[in-house]
Amino acid sequence: MDIQHWINLFKEQIKQTSLLEWASVSFGIAEVLLAKVNNVLLYPAGIIGILLGSYIMLDVGLYAETLLNGYYLVMSIYGWWYWIKKRNEPPVKISANTRRDWIITLSIVFVGWGVLYVLLKNFTDSTVPIWDAWVSSTAWAGMWLLAKRKLENWVLLNVSNLFAIPLLWHKQLVMFSVLTLFLFIVAIFGFIEWRGILKKDKAAV
Repeated sequence: MDIQHWINLFKEQIKQTSLLEWASVSFGIAEVLLAKVNNVLLYPAGIIGILLGSYIMLDVGLYAETLLNGYYLVMSIYGWWYWIKKRNEPPVKISANTRRDWIITLSIVFVGWGVLYVLLKNFTDSTVPIWDAWVSSTAWAGMWLLAKRKLENWVLLNVSNLFAIPLLWHKQLVMFSVLTLFLFIVAIFGFIEWRGILKKDKAAV
């Protein structure tokens, strides 16, 4: 297959993208851009995008992704509340994973992957239980590290993104796939920026 085939396939997928998917992706992009400028409106934008995305994921049988969105929803509501309550306080400093952090991180990844796979395989009609479970378990680990302001959160989130991009394409959710590619790139720059901050903090000690 040549490059023109893939371009034509992409164009065809774009044409088939529903208005609901366009809306969800638009709110997702708005959330990222608002987060970049440190605007509290990132939370309502994110919540709307999550709710729309959850409906779409459920419709195409990505049940672990739907569950992951549920987690994102809870964290977004909490983040919105925390922002209003604690926004004038200094943030938790960035740090690197300790040995204990890695043990917890890998436990979340592999135990979560196994549990989700068993649930998807035995209690749903999922056609991609291994893949769906892996994307969600690595994202859970990444979100846990993000909450603890650990540098390695970007690594785990991008492992999830890397597998999510072809999974979403496989499910013909082309705009979600493009959005995830965008988030993959953002995470690379996030890692570089956090690593620079961590080095400065260590040098200042």
